[in-house]
Amino acid sequence: MDEKDVSRTAQDSKGGFEPRIMAFVCNWCTYAGADLAGTSRMEYKENVRIVKLPCTGRIDPLFIIKAFENGADGVLVSGCHPGDCHYTTGNYHARRRWIAFRSLMEFVGIDLRRLHFSWVSASEALKWVDLINNVTDEVRKLGPFAEYKGLKQGW
Repeated sequence: MDEKDVSRTAQDSKGGFEPRIMAFVCNWCTYAGADLAGTSRMEYKENVRIVKLPCTGRIDPLFIIKAFENGADGVLVSGCHPGDCHYTTGNYHARRRWIAFRSLMEFVGIDLRRLHFSWVSASEALKWVDLINNVTDEVRKLGPFAEYKGLKQGW
């Protein structure tokens, strides 16, 4: 049993599984919305770790695979609403990449309920709070992502 498995076992025995959510977000919209939620002192689940990127169009699908490989139980990709991208078409590229990537993840056998894609603008702090709470609850119901061992060992 490796270090991650030991911490998961301890976590489960202390009163329930708490999922690890990795969020890849756009700097201009979603990150600003998350920041607004924080500065407005809105409360939401602490399960998310944010990776801020200039644009969702810059998110390499390998980032998502690496997140699962490193122990994430769920992944969220979120950026500007269609038509609002600061780089004009970055979110359209991300959406097309996301559709193709979902098919690949499904083919590999990863439960698609662990992957989430959303649009959150800089003024939608409440939407960010609801999104994080809902993603966390959904992933918690699925339990720990045990398949990461297979990703790490190379299927």
